[in-house]
Amino acid sequence: MPDITHQTAPTRFAEAGGISYAYRRFGSGGQVPLVLLQHYRGNLDNWDPALTDGLAASREVILVDYAGVGSSTGEPATSVAQSARHIIAFTEALGLERIDLLGFSLGGFVAQEIALVRPRLIRKLVLAGTGPKGAPGMHAWRPDIESHARAQVNDAEDLLYIFFAHTETSQQLGKEFLGRIFARTEDRDAPTTIAVRDAQFDAIIEWGIPDLSALERLTGITAPTLILQGDDDLMIPTKGSHTMAGLIPGARLRIYPDAAHASLFQYATRAAADINEFLAGEEDR
Repeated sequence: MPDITHQTAPTRFAEAGGISYAYRRFGSGGQVPLVLLQHYRGNLDNWDPALTDGLAASREVILVDYAGVGSSTGEPATSVAQSARHIIAFTEALGLERIDLLGFSLGGFVAQEIALVRPRLIRKLVLAGTGPKGAPGMHAWRPDIESHARAQVNDAEDLLYIFFAHTETSQQLGKEFLGRIFARTEDRDAPTTIAVRDAQFDAIIEWGIPDLSALERLTGITAPTLILQGDDDLMIPTKGSHTMAGLIPGARLRIYPDAAHASLFQYATRAAADINEFLAGEEDR
């Protein structure tokens, strides 16, 4: 039987709290499964196969749609805290007592919340293209980014503008990323809706309300943490990753050059190697 990959993993469903969560599970090895949490308006098919297959070569990977997103049922969450509770319920439905957790963008907000409210669940934490609650520069996107992010339909042009640096080299790597995420032709996930767009935007705005006291929460994250970011994120300021690295005890920071929001997709092979090395290392504490 051929190995299951990002492109061939079947969509499965797990029931929790009256919600049916769509997920895909593939790969093997590693101490615990690695759960991946997606960006604003993203579904199962928005993950880069070059990244997920690179991770799945060393461990089991689980991709999941939030409630109301893609093929999952229920109403989309309007707060990060609500999404965190949903994902915790999903892990319980799968019988997962210990996981590694990777959150990208909005998924990084949710991952931080889970690491704080359910610390015993998380063995190691990876935060990519994300930022801390209440930090300066988190309350709103600049107008050009917001217009692309909140378009009726996020097309290839929108994703290139938001996710990749406005340089020839970064944009070319972005086009290669787009080719990879649209390569799957069977059992594709349902597209996200306008209701998801608006609910998740509410959650993002609430997370970003200026509140310097909220930064102190980061000192409570006990899981060993790796932070990945581009050197000029146009959506979530890169300086926020430096802030997180300074406040999360023992956190490691990797900044990728000539990259914006989706540095982990632009440098998918390198990012997978960096994440695998971090997850395979001995416990930091």
